[in-house]
Parts: sequence; structure tokens; C-alpha cells
Amino acid sequence: MSVVGIRRLILHCLKAGRLLLAGLVFALPVFTSATFASTAFAGQSPLIFGVFPNLSPKVLVETYRPLADFLQDRLQRRIEIYSAPDFRTFAANTARGDYDLLLTAPHLAWLARQDAGYRPLLKYAEPVHGVLVVRADSPIQTTAQLRGKLIAIADPLAVVVMAMQAQLRAQGLAPGSSIQMENAQSHNNAAMRVFSGGVEAAILGAQPYRRLPAEVQSGLRILAETPSLSSQMFLTHPRLREQEALAVRQMLLVYAATSEGRAFMERGGFGGFAELDGRELLAFKTYALEVQAQLKAPR
Repeated sequence: MSVVGIRRLILHCLKAGRLLLAGLVFALPVFTSATFASTAFAGQSPLIFGVFPNLSPKVLVETYRPLADFLQDRLQRRIEIYSAPDFRTFAANTARGDYDLLLTAPHLAWLARQDAGYRPLLKYAEPVHGVLVVRADSPIQTTAQLRGKLIAIADPLAVVVMAMQAQLRAQGLAPGSSIQMENAQSHNNAAMRVFSGGVEAAILGAQPYRRLPAEVQSGLRILAETPSLSSQMFLTHPRLREQEALAVRQMLLVYAATSEGRAFMERGGFGGFAELDGRELLAFKTYALEVQAQLKAPR
């Protein structure tokens, strides 16, 4: 594809609210140009892998390209990795069924099944939790001292943010009145707002927190944590036949057992794969309905 063609593709994706992730300067696709044909996916178009935008596009590419390349090789079907500019757009894209293979947060997984019929495959085994951080040298020692302060959040739709806000609300700190929230639009941005002194505190996920540069992480201090929550989940759109969905699931498990897959799990702090069924999603219905209400509200 020419540079002009690539730029047109980028503009089309941005206008549609879809972000094609890539590892090169001109957003070259993350797949090779070879043509594949396998038993499960013979003669089919590329499989669109939608990845939850909890990290920057660059970090998402670095994280998921090895997995996508492995699936592409084993399934013999081109894999295109897409995300979105923000959680809200990603959830809307999911509801439209834009993604064939979906990796998303548990409350958005509930919505994906409810709105578009996505089928659960697997989840990351390592639970996640939210952290409330302040600068390491901050005089704030308790959450009560945050009253009247400005707190940066990764995104209003992030499950770790919702869980921490519920925890603060139970302590008498109601978002929007007792404390103010600023949408930093990513976990990294939220952390950097505190590190730079722009806000008093931030709410982000523990895994993104652990992946911050050492200098930034050492300049922050965890003030509070949420209980453990189920991690991100893999689902497939119902347009994939059962044979195809099972093939994807099998290859995910095969990848996790390889040396490359084990390194992938260790780098991401994912803890391998674990079984997932629809009943587990019910625990996130309350958060999912809150997301649904926010999606229907005007921006």
C-alpha cells in the first residue's frame, strides 16, 4: 500500500471512530502481506482483533503484536489489530459488532454479550484492581484528606475507576461534590498528572501503574486500592462460526504454553489464561448498566 493509501486508511478509521494499531511511522498494518488458507478460516477476510484502549496505541501494539502474529500464523488468517481513541468509542464500536475477536474489560464484556451477542472465550487469570495514587512527597495520608481536591481518572468508563469511586462514595466522598474528577483519557496520563503536580491524586489500574517508568512510579505513592476484580476477557462475535471460535480459543491456549507466550504473560502481568463463562459476567452488571447510561447520555 502506498503512503497516500495508508493516510487515506488512517483518515477513514479516525472518522469511523476506529483506530488501526500499527508499529511503524505511517501506521502500516500489523499483519504480513501473505495470503493464508486454513481449515477453519479458508478464503476469508482478515479477522479484526479489537483491543481495549487502556494503554497508549504504541504500548498496545508492542504488547499485542506478538499474540496477533502467532494467531495469524496458526489460524492462517490475516489479523488486523484495532482499538479506539477512548473507552466510550470502543464500547460503541463493540455494540455495533465491529470486532471479530474482542479483548475488553469485564463490564464491557457484559455489554458486548448483551448488545451484540459476543461469546466468552477466556480471561486473563491475574485479577486486576484499581489504585488511588498521590505524589510520594504529598502530605495527604488518608482518603478523607482528598475532600475538595481534584482527582485525575483514567476514564469514567474504566471498571477500576468505577470501583474506586464506589469505595470513595462509601466513605462520604461523592464524585462531583465532595471531590472533583478530571478525565485524563488514559491510565498513563492520569499518573503523569499527579507526578507533574497538576492534580492531587489519580485513579488508575494497578497493572498500568506497575508498567510506568521507574522514575514515575517511584515518584508516586499508593493511598488506597480496590478489591480484586476479574481481568480483561476475550470474546468472539457471533458471525464467527463455532468451529472458528473454538479454533481461536485453542490457539490462545497453545500460545500461552509456548516460551513466547509465557514471556507475553509475564510482561503484561496477565498470569496466563483462565476459564470464562457467562455467569461470571453477571457480577459486573451494575457497572455495565452504568456504562450503558453514560453511553446514552449526550457528551
